Amino acid sequence: MKNQFWHSQLEDLSFRTLQNLKREFDFVLVGGWAVYFYTKSLKSRDIDIIVRPEVLSQLKQKFEVAKNEQLRKYEIKTAEFDIDIYLPYYSSLGIPAEDILKKTIILEGFRVPEREILLILKIFVFSKRKDSLKGQKDKIDIISLLYNDSINKEKFLNTLKKYNLLYLKKELRNIFKETVEVEEINLNQKKFADLKKKYLNLTE
Repeated sequence: MKNQFWHSQLEDLSFRTLQNLKREFDFVLVGGWAVYFYTKSLKSRDIDIIVRPEVLSQLKQKFEVAKNEQLRKYEIKTAEFDIDIYLPYYSSLGIPAEDILKKTIILEGFRVPEREILLILKIFVFSKRKDSLKGQKDKIDIISLLYNDSINKEKFLNTLKKYNLLYLKKELRNIFKETVEVEEINLNQKKFADLKKKYLNLTE
């Protein structure tokens, strides 16, 4: 399987939903779809967004929104996929949601976190679910972010330090150690070895 992880019909439905959300609501896109707009590699299934409280109120007027106290987020569940909603001063994805809102860029009309921030968010969530199917997708997204453009190493490491996330370097080191190639993004053994050599110092 190359350039696809979830069923294509699910990905297409999720993408259409994401486009419709963008027309009506203001949000920062995180998770797999944010990675996709950086890399154009693997599409996503679930949608992950950060919104301000007033936008959450707007979403509640249109959708059935449930609060997940344990994971400190809100959720819109459909039969096919979930929309996870994170709030400033309530949610944390490793980095507080309110701080993520301050470090964004625009890609194809969507506001997404800066690349280094998004990479950290992905490694953080991978550390929580590495043995699951979603964790496998997280790992591919992490490698894809590293492969498709240059990460500012100083910004990445300084951000880890700022939020007491230096332990995530070990997670990245283990990904490098356990991976040989990534067929889903056409990354063969030679290309992955070169990538590993380029970024191995991020894990020291």
